[in-house]
Amino acid sequence: MSKKTSIPKGTRDFSPIDVAKRNYIFTVMKSNFEKFGFQPIETPSFENLETLMGKYGDEGDRLIFKILNSGDYLDNLANVSIQNIDYK
Repeated sequence: MSKKTSIPKGTRDFSPIDVAKRNYIFTVMKSNFEKFGFQPIETPSFENLETLMGKYGDEGDRLIFKILNSGDYLDNLANVSIQNIDYK
């Protein structure tokens, strides 16, 4: 009997139709931002643990995915707005 797989809590899969809709929306948004002189940036999807822990209360701390990397904990961000604020 095959075991049903599941995805991590707080994540979701997107169907091909949903991906097409999302890509269309992102394309329209990107085009509009570029009309006003904005340029795209790409930032990491994780942050050092001490940057986020304790700043959003116990509930926020529970929503952070922790990744152990060479002995240091990194956070996988659920919200990309922090990445854009932290961009230098």
